[in-house]
Amino acid sequence: MAAMVDGMQKLSIADDVSKKNRIQVSNTKKPIFFYVNLAKRFMQQQSEVELSALGMAIATVVTIAEILKSNGLAVEKSIMTSMVDLTEEIGRPVQKSKIEIVLEKSAKFDELIAATREEAIDTEN
Repeated sequence: MAAMVDGMQKLSIADDVSKKNRIQVSNTKKPIFFYVNLAKRFMQQQSEVELSALGMAIATVVTIAEILKSNGLAVEKSIMTSMVDLTEEIGRPVQKSKIEIVLEKSAKFDELIAATREEAIDTEN
């Protein structure tokens, strides 16, 4: 498993070192709304975010994208799928499915974020 993780890290570094708006999603490490909130923060700063996942985490990425889209916060820019060659700990090569979804801010993004902040302030008082 460690070799697979190393392979994923090398792959992401080789793809584009300058990509600061990429979120690599795991379906075991963090709750789904951690990624949803992180994507919102990325879109506030850079107006677009790339969600990326391998294997079983693909369903999690699709869910995150759909939550953002259905709440009116994001618009789908592109979806790419591919197969990635990785090496397991025992040295056996393995292929994993990969998905990359690029989302950009919706026209109402700033307005919706501001409304959410106002609701949070009203709830505190």
